[in-house]
Amino acid sequence: MSSDSTGVLRQQFAVPFSYTVAFTHDVFGTANPLLAQTLASREPSRQHKVMVVLDAGVERAFAHLQTKIHTYFSEHSHNLALVRAPLVIPGGESAKNDPAVLSLLLGELQACHMDRHAFVVMLGGGAVLDVAGYAAAITHRGLRTVRLPTTVLGQNDSGVGVKNGVNAHGAKNFLGTFAPPFAVINDFDFLERLPFRERIAGYAEAVKVALIRDLGFFRWLQDNAAALAQGRAAPLAQLVRRAAELHLQHIAQGGDPFEQGSARPLDFGHWSAHKLESLTQHELRHGEAVALGLLLDTRYSVLEGRLPTDAFEQVAQLLAALGLPTWHPALAQRLPTGKLAVLAGLEEFREHLGGDLTVTLLTALGRGEETHAMDPAVIEQAIMDLQARQHQQAPLLPHSSAG
Repeated sequence: MSSDSTGVLRQQFAVPFSYTVAFTHDVFGTANPLLAQTLASREPSRQHKVMVVLDAGVERAFAHLQTKIHTYFSEHSHNLALVRAPLVIPGGESAKNDPAVLSLLLGELQACHMDRHAFVVMLGGGAVLDVAGYAAAITHRGLRTVRLPTTVLGQNDSGVGVKNGVNAHGAKNFLGTFAPPFAVINDFDFLERLPFRERIAGYAEAVKVALIRDLGFFRWLQDNAAALAQGRAAPLAQLVRRAAELHLQHIAQGGDPFEQGSARPLDFGHWSAHKLESLTQHELRHGEAVALGLLLDTRYSVLEGRLPTDAFEQVAQLLAALGLPTWHPALAQRLPTGKLAVLAGLEEFREHLGGDLTVTLLTALGRGEETHAMDPAVIEQAIMDLQARQHQQAPLLPHSSAG
């Protein structure tokens, strides 16, 4: 603490955050000590209270999962105490839209007398991690959480980050907190029964982080696109690990892990993606909407003269090779005024950040830069170009406005 010449006291302190991200198979196998060791890592002689929150879709996909969880905690009862049977909640965006799900979670956390040294182990897709993480973060100002993401999107992006939240008042993630987890455990076995569409959708966030941070990873994605589109396990595991590493690097080294400024590079392509999700009533998966957002902003970068056309074609061809969409009619949807409906996503994106609009665009594959304005006329041209490309199924030539 310091004092200036006017006598005003200035308080300043830093709080370090540290968490592990592990990769494994069969996390609830009795021969796998990883989860038990993770939960007991700071206080190995203590018996830790644990509540497991389980995605209903994951429970359906793995018929004996509940039994395995109970067996695992019985085997490690000297360190772990399961406070109740795993609490099953719905997965998908409905979990974040329904206040009753949040209320149920909070009620169970209170009924089980969970405290700040207890653990909430969250097993499921990104929406379940979001709502359960938010419930844990606002209970006693923060319970310990361990995330077990079960989707590609969760394992390579959202599950390794520091955010959680729920939708409210018609806005995505209107309520939420920044709350780093105690740990993240990525079990590749959960990806095996993931619906194929969901698996493919998760690739979009890997393309995103490659485009803004790592040309080498982008080239690797190009080289392995066919194998990834087929869902092969080995390249999928490599994709998850490298994308997770890049996301973690940015969180730690980007200078703004809790987004107190206006920049948000990891949301490249997301200003339109979030709007496309709502315009399609979430018929578009998040990753599918992100793929469209990446392509839109990449084309916009070309039209502004920031990026060569051949780079755009490489992005479009990679997304298509991975099985991701390169066009959706919602991009061209218009309001009664004639204005493109997706343009409202710009102001919603700015409002969510606060401060100035800050959008990441590309100057090269693997390198992004920030801009504080986007021209609606150029956005419209970019959308028209994407639509034309879809109809032609042919590479786009440089547009006259690109210079």
